[in-house]
Amino acid sequence: MTARGFAAFPKVKRRVATTWWGKAWVKALEDTALDTTLLRLGRRYAHAGVVGPITVSPGRLHAQVHDDDTVYSTTVLVPELTEVQWGRFLDRVAEHAGHIAALLDNDMPRDLVAAAEESGVDLLPGIGDLEPDCDCEGWELPCRHAAALAFQVGWLLDADPFVLLLLKGKPEQELLDALKQRVAGPVGTRTSVVVSRDVAGQLPAKPGLPATTPVVLAVEPPPGYDAAELTALMEIAAKRARALLRSGTLDE
Repeated sequence: MTARGFAAFPKVKRRVATTWWGKAWVKALEDTALDTTLLRLGRRYAHAGVVGPITVSPGRLHAQVHDDDTVYSTTVLVPELTEVQWGRFLDRVAEHAGHIAALLDNDMPRDLVAAAEESGVDLLPGIGDLEPDCDCEGWELPCRHAAALAFQVGWLLDADPFVLLLLKGKPEQELLDALKQRVAGPVGTRTSVVVSRDVAGQLPAKPGLPATTPVVLAVEPPPGYDAAELTALMEIAAKRARALLRSGTLDE
């Protein structure tokens, strides 16, 4: 599935974004806008519950926004990564089991984003990267409707960083499959270790992890995901982490 749909947010009072990557998204919107008054109005619309269900697909956000008695079709376009850039990003993620675990635990490590940037891969948008489009009569970029949509997407990013990765061009399952291929190693070398979302990132920083420490899957997988597939991915990541610990090459 290359698109995800999200139910409309009800009228609510909340911060625009709370995670560091959600705030970076909002900053890109604010830095791009030419009219701060419209941004404030867009923030008000985001909290007023006038934005309809949001569809997220590679390079594109879309929602219908209700304004008085009119419904506007609103879109925000985002630059996608090239296949070469995706390869560099996936290589970075696969180098560290903790990065895989963090993503599965709905976290976006700063060092992962920084490492990706060093490889020429910009995950987070910058000035001018958010391209709004709306069929309202406003000429501003963004108009209040597009600003409201973009602000609400900051909330989606807070809850699930895979939303950002989908926007950049890859759905979650495709990413997990690609990571599994990168860290699998020779056939027949898997260990019996299971790592869950709850214990993700709890591997010790120093060598000395027991080779056969079992970790039981403690949470149900999200709807639409197979527990065995997630378990296999984390088994492979744990095996790679142990190999790095034994070799003494795991980055501090």
